[in-house]
Amino acid sequence: MRRCVRGVLLLSLLGCVSLLGCERRPDGSAAESEKAALGAGKDEVPSDAPAPAPAPTPTPVKVELREPAMGTTVVFVAFTHEAIGESEARRALQAGLQEIRRLEGLMSTFRPDTELSRANANAGRFSPISPDTVEVIDKSLWAGKLSDGRFDITFHTLGDLWKFGSVAEPNPVPPSREEAARRASLLDYRLVELDREGGRVKVPAGRAIDLGGIAKGYAVDRAVAVLREHGLRDFLVQAGGDLYGAGRKPDGSPWVSGVQDPRGGKGEYFATLPLEDHAFSTAGDYARSFIYEGRRYHHIIDPKTGYPATACRSVTVWAPTALLADAIDDAVFILGPERGLELVESLDGVGALIVDADNRVWTSRRLQGKVRQLRPPTAGI
Repeated sequence: MRRCVRGVLLLSLLGCVSLLGCERRPDGSAAESEKAALGAGKDEVPSDAPAPAPAPTPTPVKVELREPAMGTTVVFVAFTHEAIGESEARRALQAGLQEIRRLEGLMSTFRPDTELSRANANAGRFSPISPDTVEVIDKSLWAGKLSDGRFDITFHTLGDLWKFGSVAEPNPVPPSREEAARRASLLDYRLVELDREGGRVKVPAGRAIDLGGIAKGYAVDRAVAVLREHGLRDFLVQAGGDLYGAGRKPDGSPWVSGVQDPRGGKGEYFATLPLEDHAFSTAGDYARSFIYEGRRYHHIIDPKTGYPATACRSVTVWAPTALLADAIDDAVFILGPERGLELVESLDGVGALIVDADNRVWTSRRLQGKVRQLRPPTAGI
């Protein structure tokens, strides 16, 4: 397993529409207000005089924020409403961003000062961790059991066997299958000891863990909670391939996200999926990969073999929380469409859209009627 970068981008948002509000005054307040304005000794306003027109509700304003965090670009889009103005909305988005960066400071393995890096350096002994890290590791172990070990946070033990993204070599060559199998034999999420009550974890000796396949989903959910605490209702939060859409756009339509064409150019979508208080996460073989001797090698590693999984090109999971979507998209990718859809259908409120190795599209039961396929996925290696 490995850190996934998902190739999902937001479609263009529809424009705002004016929403008119109506404020009802208590009986007699209009007449008293008019009387005060006219001054003492003036005739009172007749009781049957027309009431002043209500002030219109302010037109919703779209507020956006894009910043780097967690090895990707974090995107916030929100709309103001009658109780939250533009300045308040911007402060809310900044608070959401700071929450994501706080979590990055706990769970990144690219920095030596994080809780996770210290736990790996202390492998074989218990290391203290925060409640956030406890929760993410706990959910990771659950996902490992649910997927028969296809999701395995000890994949970090593979270390430099595969190099993608910022550490990719100029002319990458895949490792031997023998060496990959030897390293894979060390992987086993069940060896990780989590003391939930004591707030500590023991990484098994000779191994290392990484939460890159699930931490972004947790961070998105926490940012969503922060935005709601600040009074926002209608917004999107995206961290790489993990996305949550809350509420609706001002015209009443749901948020819509595009599903990346695995063999298309960046930002080319073969399908769209509506989101209303739901999350979306995509695992694809296209974001971090290389071609060697006519074959694609990518970052979604099957922990049973130590080699890239071959059953799918992309898997998009639709779920009530970003954490849940992120926790199972890799597992579904590795399991393949048939077993993967069995896993998806076993979970409440979860759906999936899969492009398999032969470029066929599979749609789970809960997404039938929701997904709009624009065209067939592009063919190619």
